[in-house]
This record gives sequence, C-alpha cells and structure tokens, in this order.
Amino acid sequence: MQLNVKPVLTYGVHHRAEATSWRPWGGVQTENAVQQEVARIQHELTKVASQASFSLDIGPLSAVQSLDELAQLEHELHAADVTVIYASGGSQELLNALIDSSKWTIVFLRHNSGPLYLWYEIAHPILLRDHSDEFVQPKLDVDDVVVDSYDELAWRLRALYGLRNTMGSRIVCIGGPSGWGGWGKGIGGRAPTHARETWDIDMITVPYSDLETRIAAAMADDGLVEQARQRAEAYVTQEGVTLHTERAFVDNAFLLHHVFRDLMAEHDATSITVNECMSTIIPIAKTTACLTLSLINDEGDLAFCESDFVAIPSGMLLHHISGTPVFLNDPTYPYDGIVTVAHCTAPSKMNGQSPEPAKIVTHFESDYGAAPKVEFRVGQQVTMVVPNFHGDAWVTFEGTIAEVPFLPTCRSQADVQIQGDWRQLLREMQGFHWMMGYGDYQQEIGYALKKVGIAHKPIDA
Repeated sequence: MQLNVKPVLTYGVHHRAEATSWRPWGGVQTENAVQQEVARIQHELTKVASQASFSLDIGPLSAVQSLDELAQLEHELHAADVTVIYASGGSQELLNALIDSSKWTIVFLRHNSGPLYLWYEIAHPILLRDHSDEFVQPKLDVDDVVVDSYDELAWRLRALYGLRNTMGSRIVCIGGPSGWGGWGKGIGGRAPTHARETWDIDMITVPYSDLETRIAAAMADDGLVEQARQRAEAYVTQEGVTLHTERAFVDNAFLLHHVFRDLMAEHDATSITVNECMSTIIPIAKTTACLTLSLINDEGDLAFCESDFVAIPSGMLLHHISGTPVFLNDPTYPYDGIVTVAHCTAPSKMNGQSPEPAKIVTHFESDYGAAPKVEFRVGQQVTMVVPNFHGDAWVTFEGTIAEVPFLPTCRSQADVQIQGDWRQLLREMQGFHWMMGYGDYQQEIGYALKKVGIAHKPIDA
C-alpha cells in the first residue's frame, strides 16, 4: 500500500505598525512570499516523489493561517497517513490543531534551504514543551522535526511507509500462530496476542488437516505435478544453483509452493508462516517447506518458518522499510565481534533483484527434503533486528558478512562482523530469533518503533 502524504504550509501575514513589535521571526510574511514558498515546496516535493524507491503519493499542498481554513482540510487530513507541516509561521493553536487532526506528523523547518521559518526558533520551547521544561506534545517529539534536509524527510517517510504496510498485515498461519520462548509459546500464547494488539496483524489459521487435503489433491493432479516438475527443472539448472539432495524433494517443494500460493490468494494475504515445520509437514508434503518458503520470499512476499510471532513483526517491518527480502535466523553466542546466524530457509534474492548462489541440500535436523544454502555476499552490510520475548524492546545493530561457512548447523549461514560494541550486544540481547536484511535501516526501524510504543536499543558504533 502506498503512503499518502498531505503537505500543509502554515503561515501568518504581518503588516507594519509604527513604534511596536509588529512581526515575528521569519521570511514568509506577505501574500507574495507565501505564493513563492508554495511554488518552492511543490517543486521540492515533486522531486522527493520522483526519487522515492517506495510507493509514495504526495497530495496537493495547502496553505493555511487560521483554524477556519484548517477546518476545510478535515477530509484530506483524515485520508492521509502522514502530514508534513511546513511551519513558516502560524499560531501554536493552529499547529497543535493540525497535529491533533493528523495520524502521523513531520514538521519541516527552514534555516538555510529557503526563507527562514518562525518555528525554527520556537519549535522546541513552544511546540514540543509548551513554555515548560517537559515534553508535553503527545503526538510529536524531537525526531519528528526536520531542518532543511530532504534526505532526513525521505528516510522518515520510508519508515512510516514500512509501518503503514506492517500494520494490519494479513498472514496465513499453517498450523496456527505461535511464539518461541516460554512467555509466548503455543497457539494460545502471548506472542500472537501481542502481535495482534500492537501491530493489528490478521492471522488466518489453516489447520494441518486442511493442508493435508490440499496437498493430496495436488499430488493427484497430473497436470500440477508435471508443472511442478518443469519449474523445478528450470530452477535447479539456472546459473548459480547446484543440487545436493534428491531431485524429488525439489519437485515436491514446487508442488507445495502451488498449494501455499493458492492459500495466500484465497485469503488475500501476502504473507505465510508454517508452525511445527520440522516434523508435521514432512510426512504430508514428502519434502520440507524450506525451499518453498525461500521461493515465496524471492517473489517479493513474506514467508517464515516456525510461526514465531515474537520475531515475525520485525521481519514484516524490516521488509517493508527496506523493500527487500529478510532472513529469519537462529543466532549464536557473540564473541570477539563475530556472531554466527543460520536457518534452513533463506531468500536468495536478498537485495530484492538478483539471486545469490545457492546449494540445494537437505534440511539439517532431519537430513531430508530440500533447503537452500544461500551464499550471502561477503562484505555486504546488513541490519540485524533482535526482538525480545515480551515484544516491548528491539535491539538493532549494523553488521558486515565476514564469512559464509558450511558448519553442521541450519543450512543458510553467515558469520557476521558486529559493527559496534559486541559486549553491549551480549548484555542487551533478549528473545531468540533474529531478523537480517541487506542494507542499514536502523534509524528507520527506531523511528517506526516509537509510533507503536516499542523501545529501540541500537548497539553503539
């Protein structure tokens, strides 16, 4: 879903009066100056929209100087996901009313990028603190204010785009939603409940009895079986892919892909997860779900093993912010600045475009089925997200893929060089499953988490 942005210029027109202070700070104080500023903002926002790598709809700019004029924008503000306020002038009452009428707000101030804005002087003591020493504006804080920089505006919009698309996500849960760890474990555990309450995630349970019926029907359909065989042939013969397991496991993985895709389409979902995927699904599908989930991720949607709703929201958010697939992984014990992460399913198109080389091997614990050993790119910068079991704090850190070993662990694996204080990570890490994505998106994640009341704990560089 696109992020809908409503830009609003607040201003005041002031006239000379003898022997009195007749104007506040600022360079937008006449009707002519307002029209020039409107044209400047529209030009700048057109450029922002053209350069955005995510779906962004910037509505028409409105210029207001009174509460009556603001009232005319009620419908547009309600329809928008975020309001960008160009606070050149206007009263505290006007800005507070505008913030109250908006879902999310970013305030843009000018210092050197154009005519100086009044609120460049007084945003902190008046708008945020209301003439006091405490922050009192409940819907705005220091991270919601940008001065001059459209790069700063753009990454905030990217963060809100990710949040917008995570909130209300629908996900098919084979075997039901669950959660790793004692606090959230089990279909009735706290982790799925917390994910619903915090992220409004719509979890569609598909029981294994239903899945078994669907797989049996697919296996009895000669046309589907042949189609899966042909797709598997094309997959294992493409450049960069080598086969190190029985070919029948790959054929069955593509047949399972058809079943999963049907379920996702039936429930209008772009995400799927599999509970108890190490044992329950194997005798039904005659393969493992590992490769199937990898394929769905490579196609641009989201697919997770283990149905762990401690970690799944972090994968959704990182995916929507970055625009690329993410890797749900098991971490190990950080030491000497290195941590090994591994899992038996990983996307091969980690950059969202071209696949990394992959060996198709068995799932490690069962030594059965088809699982990708993705050769993550050595030297690649990554973002790692570490959600805790209670869902109220996430640690993040930047890393670099130092080595791609082949240890007796889950198949897709990497030794990650921690860019920061690895001992702090030892002290801060909670929960279990981590989420990894290519690129550095820590600031976007932290900004989004503030909006849902989750603490962000970045590891110090």
